[in-house]
Order: sequence, then structure tokens, then C-alpha cells
Amino acid sequence: MNNKELIQVVAEACDDKRAENIVALDMNEVSLVADYFVICHGSNERQVQAIARAIKETAEENGKDIKRMEGFEEARWVLVDVGDIVCHVFHKDERYYYNLEKLWGDADRIALNITQEG
Repeated sequence: MNNKELIQVVAEACDDKRAENIVALDMNEVSLVADYFVICHGSNERQVQAIARAIKETAEENGKDIKRMEGFEEARWVLVDVGDIVCHVFHKDERYYYNLEKLWGDADRIALNITQEG
């Protein structure tokens, strides 16, 4: 499975847990931190944890090791490091405060094949 396919299945896992405003960014030209970011948010701590857990399980089911997961207990900003892809799962209040999409505004967005509601 290549990175673009993994981004899609990770986005679907987020969508299954009703994550909101799921965005994927191609970071190759703008950052050395990761090749891709997936960013989304949940409306409460419990949902944020469920989304992060779904990302971890989906990545592992597809043969990818989770390098690190930070912030899970607090569930305000959970970072899931899947190697070339870093997933940021925010609590909605934190998402708008940190506004990674604006911070990394030069990054190209990757089209996702999901149907988001809300």
C-alpha cells in the first residue's frame, strides 16, 4: 500500500468515527517533518480518542507501524505518527486555535474520496 492509498483509508477511518473537516496535505515541498499530514477534529475528548484509535488500528491492519502517539490521554491534540504520514486529531477548540492548514498554507491539498457531513 502506498502513502496516497494509506491516506485514503486513514481518512475513511476518521470519517467512520464522525471526524469533522478531514484534510490531507502534501508536505513534500514545504516541510521536512513529514511527507503528508492528515488533519481532523472531534467535538469532545472521547471522540478524539476514538478517532486516534481508529487511525492506529487501520494503519496496523494495513501493515504500517505506529512510530509514536502523543496526547492521547489529554485528547486535545493527538498526534499519530505513521512514518511518512502524520495524523493530527484535534479537539475542535484546539483545531481552530492552532490552525495548521493556515500555518502550512503552501502545502497542496490531497483530494479525499469521503462524504463528510457537518
